[in-house]
Amino acid sequence: AALSRIAQDDHPEVAFSRGDRVIFSSRAIPGNEKAVTRVINGLVAQGIEVITDRTHLVHVSGHPRIQELRDMIGWVRPQILIPVHGEPLHMSEHAEVARRAGIDKVVLCRDGELIRLAPGAPGKIDEVPAGRLYRDGSLIVSAEERTVADRCRLGFAGMVSVALAVSERGDLSCEPQVRLIGVPEIDGLGQRIEEIAYDAAVEAFESMPRGRRRDPEAVAEAIRSAVRAALGAAWSKKPTCHVHVLEV
Repeated sequence: AALSRIAQDDHPEVAFSRGDRVIFSSRAIPGNEKAVTRVINGLVAQGIEVITDRTHLVHVSGHPRIQELRDMIGWVRPQILIPVHGEPLHMSEHAEVARRAGIDKVVLCRDGELIRLAPGAPGKIDEVPAGRLYRDGSLIVSAEERTVADRCRLGFAGMVSVALAVSERGDLSCEPQVRLIGVPEIDGLGQRIEEIAYDAAVEAFESMPRGRRRDPEAVAEAIRSAVRAALGAAWSKKPTCHVHVLEV
């Protein structure tokens, strides 16, 4: 984050001068290439010499090799070793390296497992709540919640809202109301997308057996599927579709 601000000449304490040199000793994490490229371009634009592993032998991994693990174990000579970094494959290999180095007390654990080191033999004794949290406005929420995924989906394809009133006999009491949010108004052929959604909703409703029309969940699912399919054909995107069925 600091280097990104420096590259934008926006850091309150640090600024580079033309002719300075910045060495990137790590590789860009897959998926983060664009952000890293922006930083590099910002530095180059300021006249900074940028060195990366593409042009020089400067790459330094943050992950130790097996011999480096052996060296650390030999220097520290621990009584207990708990692998804590990497995926299960990495931690299992780390544990095996420790055992071959003569460490008898090796404990493999997962996030949330409470490990006793002493007295007695080390091992799992309990579990505690664990997982990823993030700040959402003034709230701290679990990463398992779907709020962010829902926002991303809405940002990509928008939403269509359909509201309709159904009588006890299974007829429409009035014309369905359709609202587009974040969806284009006109398709490539010049037809209003709101009308496409409206026609799909009405056709889906009228094609249902009268008995099924009195089931709000069945009506909502039929209309949701039809509207998303119709807009997918017209727009090549399927927006989120919310259907509200009012029984009158």
